[in-house]
Amino acid sequence: MSDTILVTCGDPAGIGPEIAAKAWAAGERFVWIGDPRHLPAGTAWHEVAEGEGPGDGALAVLRHDFPAAAIPGTPDPANAAGVIAVIERAVRLVQAGRAAAVCTAPLNKKALKDGAGFAFPGHTEFLAHLAGVDRVVMMLACPGVRVVPATIHIPLSEVPTALTRTLLEETIRITHAGLVRDFGIANPRIAVAGLNPHAGEGGAMGWEDERMIRPLVAGLAAEGMAVTGPWPADTMFHAKARAGYDVAVCAYHDQALIPIKTIDFAGGVNVTLGLPFVRTSPDHGTAYDIAGQGLADPSSLIAALRQAREMVAARRAL
Repeated sequence: MSDTILVTCGDPAGIGPEIAAKAWAAGERFVWIGDPRHLPAGTAWHEVAEGEGPGDGALAVLRHDFPAAAIPGTPDPANAAGVIAVIERAVRLVQAGRAAAVCTAPLNKKALKDGAGFAFPGHTEFLAHLAGVDRVVMMLACPGVRVVPATIHIPLSEVPTALTRTLLEETIRITHAGLVRDFGIANPRIAVAGLNPHAGEGGAMGWEDERMIRPLVAGLAAEGMAVTGPWPADTMFHAKARAGYDVAVCAYHDQALIPIKTIDFAGGVNVTLGLPFVRTSPDHGTAYDIAGQGLADPSSLIAALRQAREMVAARRAL
């Protein structure tokens, strides 16, 4: 069984190629899939075949030629289909057992939509489609905290309607199973954040917490799951509170992402739970504003690679 981590190129106009080269220079070993013309000037690389390990020495590249060169900071619609094809290729290889995990570099959804009619909200949904999975969960992780937003890229005004009992229950169950399978935690402690300030304060600030979240949490706890809540989100993320749970399931995007990006802005990792294979990603975007300037920080990619290896080991230990 392969131990190789595949790193997809992401948008070649962003910082993906640069952070891959920097992560390799820092001692990480993986196979990068993309067009070697898009790597930073002067990057030493060697070509590998599908299923081949990275080796040492120069950056290992599984060559995937694109129609156009990359202009840092300026996505080219001509390259959009190539970005999508690289993701598809990586998934095919990991599903065939010719790689151990996929680590995806950042892409820009609008650029893919404009250039190739990309019909998915993002990486996570596209990977779920390729894997044939109906429902997956996005988790952000760093050494200090793990968070899961139950609703993600929707307007805040739509959150109370979108946060249904079914959605929240599915999110909690997938999160629980993911921590068991991918993190080796036998009985994960899950803290559920309230939707409203002060978790509704007994209905004074909204009834969703009392009428939906609290009964759901009680039912799951009665099944033997170590789940608690709803907790006021403003008191969940100081150090003592974080010591009491393994993951916080939050109601909406910013409720989850503000704490982790405050605690560890450069080192956060995006993990997809519920896939039949391991997938991680740096917790940042394409950073067009600094692309090609040598300023990109590879810390999050390095953390994502290490997290992927730990998750592979956890799955194999089951």
